[in-house]
Amino acid sequence: MGLKLDPWGHFAIESYEKLFKQFGIEPIDNVVDKLPKKHHYFTRKIVFGHRDFDKWLNGLHNGERVAVLTGFMPSGHVHLGHVMVFEELRYYQELGVSINVVVADAEAYAVRKIPRKKVFEYAREYITYAYAVGLDPGRTRIYFQTNSDTTYYRLIQLFSRKISMAEMEAIYGELEPAKIMAAFTQAADILHLQLPEYGGYKWVLVPVGADQDPHIRLSRDIADRYGRELGLNRPASTYHKFIRGLDGNKMSSSKPDYAIFLDDDASTIRYKVLNALTGGRATAEEQRRLGGEPWKCTVYELYLYHLFKGDKELLKLYEDCTSGRILCGEDKKRAVKLLLEVIDGLKARAREYSSVVEDYVAFPKF
Repeated sequence: MGLKLDPWGHFAIESYEKLFKQFGIEPIDNVVDKLPKKHHYFTRKIVFGHRDFDKWLNGLHNGERVAVLTGFMPSGHVHLGHVMVFEELRYYQELGVSINVVVADAEAYAVRKIPRKKVFEYAREYITYAYAVGLDPGRTRIYFQTNSDTTYYRLIQLFSRKISMAEMEAIYGELEPAKIMAAFTQAADILHLQLPEYGGYKWVLVPVGADQDPHIRLSRDIADRYGRELGLNRPASTYHKFIRGLDGNKMSSSKPDYAIFLDDDASTIRYKVLNALTGGRATAEEQRRLGGEPWKCTVYELYLYHLFKGDKELLKLYEDCTSGRILCGEDKKRAVKLLLEVIDGLKARAREYSSVVEDYVAFPKF
């Protein structure tokens, strides 16, 4: 049985390479050299795959109208997995690209069944930390799904005409009305930027986790069928790996004991990291003799994704671990220190933006 990608599930993908063959995702290797500016997410293959990213990059290089769109579902507090997405957006904004972020409040309410008041509370937190990571509030368009205008909603209705239920189930599996609406709303999010009233962007890039690929596939199918009628092109996409929770599974708000939340206090972060799953051996003697296995270690991933931006220091840590020169306890203590510095800095910047969020983002009235 093949792998089933579920945009509403909570799971870790064990083999990202399988996605190349099963879903037609292309490896990132063939486009990394085309990037106008390097980033460790690409060189370390944290961003591991793409669809038509090369075409989007050609559009960028040729001075055509290009944009980036991604989003978040405000169904819990912000954790390190969300920081990855904000960092990707910051990178593209530095390239001078139009950045668009959808707050999937309709989906959070209908599919996740989060009360609207709570949705807005989480959304405010997400937006504040997006600015804290480095997105420029004045140059970043952030909008709520339920606060859009007529043309956006019209797309949701029109798109439903040319997709059958059998096709939807082939992409998503078993469906319910809320998920069907969420899927078409996501397609409107992804494709609306190509319309003249939203900027007429010829090339739109959607950076997502691999679990969101069903929304990309649906949107590409819709673009093909509305190419002549609405002038739509297939959106491009990139796929990043999940940073694992401290239990080894996908980091998720639904497993708070194993996620690093940005609102965690120092003692909580310290406790979580010191008790995290590692690639260490059963005893210190065995680790010194055989070395650790950093590819199994959730603490090593903290360094890989967030703590070590330089490759030399990351390589040294890897070699120290695999040679047995460093033990897990020492490694965890250093990770705690560096992680607290990162999170304390984000908290401080978030406080600066907390009172001005609604100066830049219009919240729904109900």
